[in-house]
Amino acid sequence: MNSRRHTITSLSIVLLAITIMSVSAIGQNAYASAGMSLSAEGSGATVTISGDTDRSDQDATMVVTASNGNIVTVGQLSTSGGHYSTTLNVSALDDGTYTIAVNQGSSGKYSLSVDVDVSGGSSSSSVSVSNMVAASEEDAGAVELTSLGGLQLTAGGMEGSTTIDVSGTTDRSGDITLTVTAPNGNIVTISQISPSGDSFATTITTGGALWSQDGMYTIKAVQGSLWKTAEVEVIDGHVIPEFGVIAAMILAVAIVSIIVVTAKTKLSLVPRY
Repeated sequence: MNSRRHTITSLSIVLLAITIMSVSAIGQNAYASAGMSLSAEGSGATVTISGDTDRSDQDATMVVTASNGNIVTVGQLSTSGGHYSTTLNVSALDDGTYTIAVNQGSSGKYSLSVDVDVSGGSSSSSVSVSNMVAASEEDAGAVELTSLGGLQLTAGGMEGSTTIDVSGTTDRSGDITLTVTAPNGNIVTISQISPSGDSFATTITTGGALWSQDGMYTIKAVQGSLWKTAEVEVIDGHVIPEFGVIAAMILAVAIVSIIVVTAKTKLSLVPRY
């Protein structure tokens, strides 16, 4: 009977590990067959911004930046019914090119940007971009690489800490705008940092009323028309590291050890009477 109990325990651990890995894989492939679109239509002093998305349960975040990296405006757009829209008044803006970036979460298929030109307080730009036609995860990855250019971003922290370490590299010299968005889509903080050489780094402090919601917080870096996002889980204002490669390796070693011990102790998968 003891052998049978040990065998059942070993099988349960193996099945649990397989389940964890399967759930992780499913999460990575979510939304692989849908996407988002964005368009901007200038008409005099007004630019109409609109688009479609299959994530109708999550608001979109819009950030408009000037060519020097300064933020012009930030807003949240309702995606009720799978469509969002708003208008941008450019009558008081200086002449130049402005980047309109809209995103939902960290996937490249839900982070789009377009550039519009403003001259004399008006715009006649008509631009659009869409990832709605992507039918596989490989297609989404190709779009993301095109959009990212030379900007890379990483974010993380020690388990239980109240700080998030943000760093990255870039092939441009302009300031980088960092936006942190809570799981419910609310903007937590916005800041600007200047890269030193081809890299940048900063620290974001968690805690307080704006960090009260548990879940994945999205950190987005924008530099001109380039962008990159990363996600960090925060619970009770403290950082929770992601279940990563090292943890998976430890789990795999544990499974192999269980199998070896089972074989050496001659525990059978078939109960003996």
